[in-house]
Amino acid sequence: MTPEQLRQQLDSLIAGWEDECVEFKDANDNFSTSDIGKYFSALANEANLRDRDAGWLVFGVDNKTRQVIGTRYREDRERLHSLKRQIADGTDPSTTLRDIHELATPRGRVLLFEVPPAPRGIPIGWNAHYYARDNESLGGLSISKQDAIRAQGANADWSAVVCAGATVSDLHPDALAKAREVFTARHQGRIPAETLRSWSDDEFLANAKLSINGGIPRGTLLLLGKTQSTHYLSPYVAEITWKLEGEEIAYEHFHPPFLLETSRLYQRIRNLPLTLLPPNQLIPIEIRKYDERMVLEALHNCIAHQDYSRCERIVVTERATGLEFQNGGDFYDGKPLDYVLQHRTPKRYRNRFLAEAMANLRMMDTMGFGIRTVLFQGQRSRYMPLPDYSFSQPGEVVMRLAGRFMDENYSRVLLTNTSLGWPEVLALDAIQKGQTPDKNVLPGLRRQHLVEGRKGRLHVASEVALATDTVEEYLHHRAFDDRYFCDLIADYLKTKGEGRRADFARLLSGKLSDLLTEKQKETKIKYLLQKLRRSGVLVSDGNTKAAVWRLAVHEP
Repeated sequence: MTPEQLRQQLDSLIAGWEDECVEFKDANDNFSTSDIGKYFSALANEANLRDRDAGWLVFGVDNKTRQVIGTRYREDRERLHSLKRQIADGTDPSTTLRDIHELATPRGRVLLFEVPPAPRGIPIGWNAHYYARDNESLGGLSISKQDAIRAQGANADWSAVVCAGATVSDLHPDALAKAREVFTARHQGRIPAETLRSWSDDEFLANAKLSINGGIPRGTLLLLGKTQSTHYLSPYVAEITWKLEGEEIAYEHFHPPFLLETSRLYQRIRNLPLTLLPPNQLIPIEIRKYDERMVLEALHNCIAHQDYSRCERIVVTERATGLEFQNGGDFYDGKPLDYVLQHRTPKRYRNRFLAEAMANLRMMDTMGFGIRTVLFQGQRSRYMPLPDYSFSQPGEVVMRLAGRFMDENYSRVLLTNTSLGWPEVLALDAIQKGQTPDKNVLPGLRRQHLVEGRKGRLHVASEVALATDTVEEYLHHRAFDDRYFCDLIADYLKTKGEGRRADFARLLSGKLSDLLTEKQKETKIKYLLQKLRRSGVLVSDGNTKAAVWRLAVHEP
């Protein structure tokens, strides 16, 4: 504001005097920052409830005479404007003064603190307390006022709100180019290539439904915006944090454009190979701990369904056992298993504009296929434990994706019983995790000899019953596999002359199934050596782990 505009603003505020959105103080340099924070919270919340453009805290006006008397509060300009940072540090969600206006008058210096209204759906707190005005008094924000503010965002599409002042220049050039590439590939059969190339950036955004009446919505800034343009989203948080937990600890924060950054986050994940020896085969198959499409599906779901009004970040935690995806907001439409068992199609989205924009950019679908076909079917086809969803914390969704085999018998079932229905697979997955399976499915699993044990002590049936349809066929293939391993040991001793159990463990490393634990692998090698000794192929000096093994010498 110009000095003249400030004088007019001050005169207008004095003429209207104090209401719930205006407070006058004859404050000097000893005025408490904590008290300013309380007034900031109260004025922001009241400005929201009364649909005001701003609340005002004015220093240098006598509260009784309504006359300007001046103020010496923080006369050093740098110290005065450091108040913005102090307010931001104490507010929740973090926000601060829109501006601090200084006005010199014949009667003295006046400060006008311009307080922005609280965001729709989110009350502003100061040091974990919410404040409001009751006529001219400062007090706590009542439950009814809190409910009134929080209800504002109940049915609103946060992602469709246009960011005032944002333009195409606030979008990342690489993200914009990638969006054009995806859109062109998707519509090249319907829209001539020369037409697509001729569009300006504004025309492209309009045709790709990434703008609204020429404005840039929040959802588009999340997907395509420059990192330095996220101030348009304040006080809301546009951040995904990846953190590594375990023997090694690391973390990294990722910001828009999420169209590009989710792939970069995937590259940070340690995606080591796992080996699995299928029945009836001699050569193990190798799979990665994580499938890229599955990780991106989970990550994009977090972005699309995040409740951004909670001002929380999305967190991806990597552990040795798997990945955990955490986002704010309850599961918005139905339950996860509805999409697996009932082919549910979502009827609504928390962030509809964002979801449709991501669908247009092929980051997700809007038919509910992702949970069933990408996440659950993806883990099933990799013989891995199924995804787990947790809702233990209100307003939070956690999805866990296993990064290792859990029960070799479960994995063998999936290898050799590809016709199992989803209810049966879900029940077996529950059993391997020590959970209670669907009681209606359990009798069928028993009839197929896929489950053993009594209630409370269930486990997936033993390897013999699962590897093939009949015990005889299983024993035939197991003997065939054992013969392969025995031949490897014999060939090793023909070359080296002698060896110990540790040498054979190194020899068979990567060849024995990753379904076996280290203890089971040791037992397997011990069994193979004993079998070779009983058949007269090998002899040993001693019976311990340190025993030396050689080929038996046969008389001519």
